[in-house]
Parts: sequence; structure tokens; C-alpha cells
Amino acid sequence: MTGALPRADIGVFGGSGFYRFLDDVTEVVVDTPHGPTAAPIAIGTVGDRTVAFLPRHGAHHEFPPHRVPYRANVWAMHALGVTDVFGPCASGSLQAHIVPGSFVVPDQLVDRTWGRPDSFFDGVEGGPVHHVAFGDPYDDDLRRIAIEACRAEGVEVHETGTVVTIQGPRFSTRAESRWFASHGWEVINMTQHPEAVLCREAGLRYAAIALITDFDAGLEGTGTSAVTHDEVFAFFEANVETVRRVLFRALQGELPADPIEPGPGFERT
Repeated sequence: MTGALPRADIGVFGGSGFYRFLDDVTEVVVDTPHGPTAAPIAIGTVGDRTVAFLPRHGAHHEFPPHRVPYRANVWAMHALGVTDVFGPCASGSLQAHIVPGSFVVPDQLVDRTWGRPDSFFDGVEGGPVHHVAFGDPYDDDLRRIAIEACRAEGVEVHETGTVVTIQGPRFSTRAESRWFASHGWEVINMTQHPEAVLCREAGLRYAAIALITDFDAGLEGTGTSAVTHDEVFAFFEANVETVRRVLFRALQGELPADPIEPGPGFERT
């Protein structure tokens, strides 16, 4: 579907292994100033809410993390009228007490990526320059909804945590993993930056829901081995139904009423 765009209340960016979410959907192609989105956006309903679902890596995992069209994806959500976004993501643990199968709803983010277009306001071609406040990268109201959804579904959830975003597509060396863990950071991932900051720039509330699939490069003294591509995908596939249940519950939570302030060019009509 192209042309006049439908409206959606809330958005979901699906992660690795999570390429379909809703049934009985309308697929929408959104033209953006930043090129095509990773896939057509599926519009459906959950309860009384209209939901826009977009697999951030593409419908068939065509885009590695450093080549995901983040700006197009976020711009398209804004164009559909979305004000709140959940970002489920497969992630590794950096700490022994955060075990595979548990969930983390992070409250902080560290960016260790490079070379990714990570702002709508980079001054290119005469565009605006804008400095967004990002001290708290995740929305507390959406985080609360996600935490309550995890609890209601009976899954182990860590209510805070710092996620370090690495460039990918390779996994960490053991030295890198030890270094990240030594800072006390809990979660490692490849897509949270720039997805989270772009949502902030566009005036979209954003919360991540990290499913822990592995212990990264292995934890010292635990006998765990370094993660592999196949292990991550197999683990996520085995747990995708749990992620789905958590999301369905979260999408029906009481959303915050007041919009957040967008950057220039993202004013709502």
C-alpha cells in the first residue's frame, strides 16, 4: 500500500529472529527522506490500539546492525502518527546474575558504534542543527509498562540496566567483554544506538525490552563459551512466543498522555 498513510497509535521495532508479530495486517510502504525502511510496515490491532510493526533488520534479516536504515525506520513511524515505541531486542549478558532467558528493561545506554548516520540534525545539505537532551535515553513510563508486562507473564525481569551498543556484526573479543563488564554494564547489543536517540529526536517515547540470549564472549570462571550466531538465533526462536506475550500485554498498557517535545521538522499536526 502506498499513497495516503494510515495512522497508528504505537510502534514496535522487531529484533533478530522476530520478523512477524501481528496477524491480519495491512502492509504500508512509507517513502522517507532517508530512503526506504527495512521492510514494509505491518499495521494491525492489539485490543483497541492500532500497532505499527517493523522488523528493523528487514523481513529476511537483510540488514546487519551497522547497515539498518535507522533514520528511515524512525521517520516512518513518526509519519504514521506513532507516539510510543517498544524495541524488543536479542542481547547478551555481561554479568553472571543476568542469565539467558531473563529480560532486562534498560534505563541507560553506552554507545560504542561508529560511522552510523545517527541524527536527523547533522546539518547536512542545509538541514537544521539541534542538540537533543539524552541524559535518560529510555522513557520511564514505557519502561514501567514493559516491567509490569514481564511480571504479569511470569518472566524474570531486571528493572534497570546499562546496555552497551557495539558496532557489530562481529561479537566481542574476550578482552572487550571483560572491559565492558568491568564498568558494571549489564547488557550488550548491536542496535540500540542510534534507534533510541533517533526516537527521542523525532519526539517518540521509546523503551527497549532485551531478551538475554547468551553470556557474550563467556564470563570468567563460569565455564561459559563465547556466543555464536546460530546460538543467538536458536535461543531467540525458542523464546519468541514469550516475547510476543510480553509485547501484547505491554501494548495494552496505559500509555502516557502527554507527548514529548520533538526536534525541528517533527512537529505533530
